[in-house]
Amino acid sequence: MSQPTESSISFFEKYLTAWVTLCMLAGILIGRFLPAIPNFLGKLEYANVSIPVAVLIWLMIYPMMMKVDFKSVKNVGKNPKGLFVTWISNWLIKPFTMFGIAWLFFYVVFKNLIPAELAKDYLAGAVLLGAAPCTAMVFVWSHLTKGNPAYTVVQVATNDLIILFAFVPIVKFLLGISNVYVPWDTLFLSVVLFVVIPLTGGALTRGHLLKTKGADYFENVFLPTFSKTTISGLLLTLVIIFSFQGDVILSNPVHIGLIAVPLIIQTVLIFCIAYFASKALKLPHNVAAPAGMIGASNFFELAVAVAIALFGTSSPVALATIVGVLVEVPVMLALVAFANRTTSWFTEQETPKPASAL
Repeated sequence: MSQPTESSISFFEKYLTAWVTLCMLAGILIGRFLPAIPNFLGKLEYANVSIPVAVLIWLMIYPMMMKVDFKSVKNVGKNPKGLFVTWISNWLIKPFTMFGIAWLFFYVVFKNLIPAELAKDYLAGAVLLGAAPCTAMVFVWSHLTKGNPAYTVVQVATNDLIILFAFVPIVKFLLGISNVYVPWDTLFLSVVLFVVIPLTGGALTRGHLLKTKGADYFENVFLPTFSKTTISGLLLTLVIIFSFQGDVILSNPVHIGLIAVPLIIQTVLIFCIAYFASKALKLPHNVAAPAGMIGASNFFELAVAVAIALFGTSSPVALATIVGVLVEVPVMLALVAFANRTTSWFTEQETPKPASAL
């Protein structure tokens, strides 16, 4: 498949950090000065999942799902190393390093700045983020690093299945919380909205157009019309999310910075673990980059929903998960840039092959 030229992506991708910052500010200002908008959008939810946000996330990942060749998906198992990297970094390393790093900063480094009770709440929010690896936004990061879409789908799908069984036990173990209620309908609805629907829609669209119009039309005419949909969906999603939490963010500027420190360190650490492990295993870059992104990024939709369901919208726990959203996009964009600059670290023999050749 032909890749977009520099001129065709420069407006969105070259200055993406600036657009992200502007959209975050726009969302905060809307929440502060036009509260009727987030109040109305906040009513459009089901099982603690915002339907407008879900639709925008669907728009983000639908174009990438159309690129998935199911013949290649069934062949992913022939090269399972990338899946092992994803599973180990996400479930045997990430939740525990998140707990350790957050505990160190909240209880030791920032001991004189954060009261013990608040430290406990902030730690709970950090653990909720660390126990939920990314399942939706990772498609954006994979797209920006030219990741293998078929492999990314399998990495994300298996994470979705593991979340169903591992999320609650890990949170309970790390925090020692008894009788923790996690909304299972939120989990299942998130899987359906963020994976099943766009994947099915993309597959049906791909199959129909390949059959009726041919591969050349599909790859060189139809797909390019969606070239800016992914980034547009990301930017609009940020506006909505930050409009919901504008007052909370503005009323806690110092603590937001303190919470952000361990979250940033954790994000970079997990990315490096997965990315360099992939390099050591001689995986292609289009598998290594998504593996690093999945571990580094968080399923913040789930973390925020659970925090609100358990502790309320104005709780310090919910604030910590919101800070996760605040820092994630800029940090992930920096990691995307790093991954794109280090493609040369993968030798010519490791250059990504067509998905069907996995």
